[in-house]
Amino acid sequence: MSLAIFDLDNTLISDDSDYLWGQFLVAQGVVDEKMYAEANERFYLEYQQGTLDIKAFLHFSLKPLAEHPMSQLLIWRQQFVDTMIKPLLLNSAQQLINKHRALGDTILVITATNRFVTEPIVQLYGITHLLATTPELVNGQYTGNFVEIPCFQDGKVTLLEAWLKESGETMQGSWFYSDSHNDLPLLLCVDHPVAVDPDQRLTAYAQSANWPIISLRNSVCPDHHFHK
Repeated sequence: MSLAIFDLDNTLISDDSDYLWGQFLVAQGVVDEKMYAEANERFYLEYQQGTLDIKAFLHFSLKPLAEHPMSQLLIWRQQFVDTMIKPLLLNSAQQLINKHRALGDTILVITATNRFVTEPIVQLYGITHLLATTPELVNGQYTGNFVEIPCFQDGKVTLLEAWLKESGETMQGSWFYSDSHNDLPLLLCVDHPVAVDPDQRLTAYAQSANWPIISLRNSVCPDHHFHK
C-alpha cells in the first residue's frame, strides 16, 4: 500500500479549473468582464511560463469570494461544476484512480487551485484527501486572504510533509501524476513520478530522466507504466 498523489488541473480533468472559474464568473456578470478576463488570461499564461507570482494571483482570484455571501457562492459553484467541470472528467483518470484504490493505495490530490473550487471536483472522483490552497474563512465569510502557504511549487512539498506527519502516511513507494513543470519539486520527491499529458518543459525533463509519459485523454487508461 502506497501513496498515490494526483495533480488536478490538466491531469485529472482536461482543462484548468482555476482559469475556468474565472471565465465562469465573467460569464455570470459577477466580475468586470474586460478587466477580469484580461487578468485571468495573463495570470494563466504566467503559470504556464513558470513566472507566476502566486500571491498576486491569489489576491486576484480570491477577491470575488470575499464580495459575496456563502449561500450565493455555493449556488454559483454548483452551476460551475455541473456546466463546466463534469464535461471535463476523464474516464481514464477514474480507471487509474480505481487501479490504485484496488491496490490499497491512499489517493491524494494536491492542487494550487483553491479548496473552494476544487473540493467538489475531487469528490466527483470519489477522492476525500485533498491538499489545496485554503482561502481564509471568518464567521462563514471568505476574507479574500489565504491561510498557511499557497499549495504551489515548493509549497506543495511543504504542505505534503505536514500532512504526512498528521496522517501517518509515508512516501515509500509513492506516486505523483502531473502535467506541469511547476510540479517538478514534488515529482522529484516521489518514488514513481509520472508525466501526464505534460507541458513542453515537463516533457523534456521526463524524457531526460526516463520517467513514464502517459495520456489520460483517451478512453482507456494506459497501464504500461503501472508496476509495483
